[in-house]
Amino acid sequence: MIKAGVVGGTGYTGVELLRLLAQHPQVELVAITSRAEAGTRVADMYPNLRRRVDLCFSDPASARLDACDVVFFATPNGVAMQQAPALLDAGVRVIDLAADYRITDIAEWEKWYGMRHASPEWVARAVYGLPEVNRAAIAGARLVANPGCYPTAVQLGFAPLVESGVIDLAHLVADAKSGVSGAGRKAEVSSLFAEASDNFKAYGVPGHRHLPEIRQGLGRMAQQPVGLTFVPHLTPLIRGIHATLYARVDQEADFQALFEARYAGEPFVDVLPAGSHPETRSVRAANVCRIAVHRPQGGDTLVVLSVIDNLVKGAAGQAVQNMNIMFGFPETEGLCQLPVLP
Repeated sequence: MIKAGVVGGTGYTGVELLRLLAQHPQVELVAITSRAEAGTRVADMYPNLRRRVDLCFSDPASARLDACDVVFFATPNGVAMQQAPALLDAGVRVIDLAADYRITDIAEWEKWYGMRHASPEWVARAVYGLPEVNRAAIAGARLVANPGCYPTAVQLGFAPLVESGVIDLAHLVADAKSGVSGAGRKAEVSSLFAEASDNFKAYGVPGHRHLPEIRQGLGRMAQQPVGLTFVPHLTPLIRGIHATLYARVDQEADFQALFEARYAGEPFVDVLPAGSHPETRSVRAANVCRIAVHRPQGGDTLVVLSVIDNLVKGAAGQAVQNMNIMFGFPETEGLCQLPVLP
């Protein structure tokens, strides 16, 4: 049994993390922090946690996070880089669900996130937490940078093709759609029901913060720079990401077999039969990525469909998966929930 703390438990990612940790047989939740809600019972804010989480939110200044074995940061960008180093120096292992440690090029990170990095010395020591790619490094990590939601769906969809060198790496296209929960729980006009419902739009076309993260990950797989056009869209869903990925064939192969071999034995990646079309509802509330690969009309363009729940495999579930690897638990421990239908 390990002791876990959560910094920033009031957002959608935070409550999803609490839902999963409360069901984990090897975890005791000992601290959940929030400056604004300190003293409030967690279950009063999130009734789904009644009789499972009996803690109150505590102020970060008084919470004994240094007594935890692992601390999760489910906070806005810029918080973990301020607070994580002291915990790491105290021997606590840290999993950051924000973007503070994902991008290794500090100048690039500062350009996209608009702030000076407060702990650049830890960036090079962080391990990028995509288990299907970095499992061995995650096992020994003290600090894990949990991937973003779009980067998870896109990288898992492209990985078999990029790693095998069978596609043109200079002209990759990722056309991705996300539910409204991806924007977080903060009050914004664009997230209001009357704005987001019955509507569909692209955003961040000139450049999105997840673009350098995806390019970095794919470049590591390819061992060379890749060219990527990434266009995110907002859909009238609460949960879910659907990434439609395009790549031009450079070398002939049995692409269905390539995907099946790459993800054979992966507990949270499901390669569907040829001709399938995965749906976001097929992964709702579950830590799984479902993938289908197509070659329309036998042409020179491959189309890969990749779906995840942005709050689970795209955030909290992947964080728990990383925790399992870090502490030597079975990777699926506490993550065997079936998707919710309808």
